[in-house]
Amino acid sequence: MENLVVEILFGGFLLLMLIGAPITVALAGAAMFAFLALEKNPIAFVQIAFTSVGSFPLMALPAFVLAGALMEAAGISKRLVDIAETLAGPITGGLGAATVLACLFFGAISGSGPATTAAVGMLMIPAMTRRHYERSYASAVTAASGGLGIIIPPSIPMVIFGISAMSLAPTAADIKAHGEFASLSIPKLFIAGVLPGILMALALLVTNYMISKRRGYRGMVETWSFGEIGAALRKGIWSVLAPFVILGGIYTGLFTPTESAVVAIFYTLFVGIFLHRELKFRAVLHALRTTTWITGRVLMILFAATVFGRLLVEQRIPAVIAESLLALTSDMYLIWTLTIAFLLFVGMFMETLAAIMILVPVLMPVMFSLGADPTHVGIVVICALSVGFMTPPLGENLFVASGIGGSSVEAITVRALPFMLAATVAVFLIAFFPEISLWIPRLFGYS
Repeated sequence: MENLVVEILFGGFLLLMLIGAPITVALAGAAMFAFLALEKNPIAFVQIAFTSVGSFPLMALPAFVLAGALMEAAGISKRLVDIAETLAGPITGGLGAATVLACLFFGAISGSGPATTAAVGMLMIPAMTRRHYERSYASAVTAASGGLGIIIPPSIPMVIFGISAMSLAPTAADIKAHGEFASLSIPKLFIAGVLPGILMALALLVTNYMISKRRGYRGMVETWSFGEIGAALRKGIWSVLAPFVILGGIYTGLFTPTESAVVAIFYTLFVGIFLHRELKFRAVLHALRTTTWITGRVLMILFAATVFGRLLVEQRIPAVIAESLLALTSDMYLIWTLTIAFLLFVGMFMETLAAIMILVPVLMPVMFSLGADPTHVGIVVICALSVGFMTPPLGENLFVASGIGGSSVEAITVRALPFMLAATVAVFLIAFFPEISLWIPRLFGYS
């Protein structure tokens, strides 16, 4: 029966995807076929799906999406871009570097890859084109940098990973074999994402510098102007403070990630209405519509993926995969290599949140068996899947950048290849050296 369920789940999922069904329909359809094959009551399908959205941390999802949409309308993202431009100054490929830095800054208040690409791309792609950057290259830099939005905290995929992984506690056998396991929490994931996010950004900055030097993309000015940097910081001080308010409250324990998302909304409304005076009622309505659409789409995927994952666990499919992989090798580096290669492949075809919901039940038993820190595992998974934002055929950031810049997706993909390679190298470094993820959490007292 187990083999039949596996064939129905994965065969049905692939078949529905091949005929063009949305991923939510593919997941839900395959799960429902498996329910019927197991002669389960279909009402349980609905009950499991409904329960999946009952967790308190999940409330952060729509709040962070709304905060990101409001920050763009309130002029916060524009001021962050201005600061990034002045900091890039005379660096070769300065506008490309400013794009990476702007995505790094905006990722600290957005939590979404496509949202970061859209917010920064609207400003930076036209600016680079005016400075004689090739339009497809300008779009490629923006698409590649947009992936930082899900690594730099706060991150929507980190919230989803935390909810998924915390429900998969180690078994008694795991604890007996390997001792107590490291803790996992969403605040710990947020803290752990800081250094990996910076490392990913450095990989993109180095790649941009090398390409710009070869193509003759000069810096914006001859020397740094500390007067201009100071003026940009003064104008954008409230924008710079946003991530400190959001993340500082989480790290100091003043509020939970869910509460911090609500704080971010009120902070943005205050800055946009009373300080910047740029946030208009029509923009607020547009932000609410955007939030409703994105949140509804994510929750539909969450409904279907939760049922799909529950069936995998009930049929012991993750345990069988873990046992098979561990029988093949127990070398952590080889397992990470196989895992990252698989995640990169999955990221080409599947949305990040759906991939997390499906793969976490399969991946975590293997990592528990090896005694890996679940926080480190989460960071590697999210970093690897972030590369999927710039890899076709799904590559959401590629389509966003294409829509803004006007270049074809194919042309952008060719220009983005060096950035994909650099980001992949960074993912392997993060996987092979856990301290990159775990050093800062230890400073904050996490086990």
